[in-house]
Amino acid sequence: MKENKKRCFGSAPGKEFYAEYHDKEWGIPVYDDIRLFEMLILEGAQAGLSWETILKRREEYRKAFYHFDPSKVAKMTDEELNALLENQGIIRNRLKIYAARQNALVFLQIQNEFGSFSKYIWNFVKGTPLVSRRKSLQDIPASTPISDAISKDLKKRGMTFVGPTIIYAFMQAVGLVDDHLADCWCSNRSL
Repeated sequence: MKENKKRCFGSAPGKEFYAEYHDKEWGIPVYDDIRLFEMLILEGAQAGLSWETILKRREEYRKAFYHFDPSKVAKMTDEELNALLENQGIIRNRLKIYAARQNALVFLQIQNEFGSFSKYIWNFVKGTPLVSRRKSLQDIPASTPISDAISKDLKKRGMTFVGPTIIYAFMQAVGLVDDHLADCWCSNRSL
């Protein structure tokens, strides 16, 4: 039976994994710090690549980075990080791999300061997802003043691979922003 759901992305044949991500994750609010850390690291890994490329490697990233436990990632040794440069299941970019540890250290500092990373990040949108219903993906901005502000603050704290565009994609991924298109079947979900 052919599915007739209109989606923002992921409806092409052979892209069922992408449709599942669209339907069950993209734009849905996330408050769990482990999931927030996962998406922060994955979005940073995605820089310069397609999200599809990263999504296909998600399970390997989970194995490589201790299921995104920031306490464990923060303690990764140079030897462990260098070994990941040989792991064909992830993007083997030295700067991105080392950024995971650096960002974990900052993530833990933010948790300590705010009680959770979730409290910190959701404060930027006053605890409520920003909802837009644009007509096409081309109408969705690459960054916004809020993603600029988050990026600036995270960089000031010492994170890397957290530019405004990466942060806006992160905001979409964890539901700080719900950018489902007006004609997408998911567009009524948060209204």
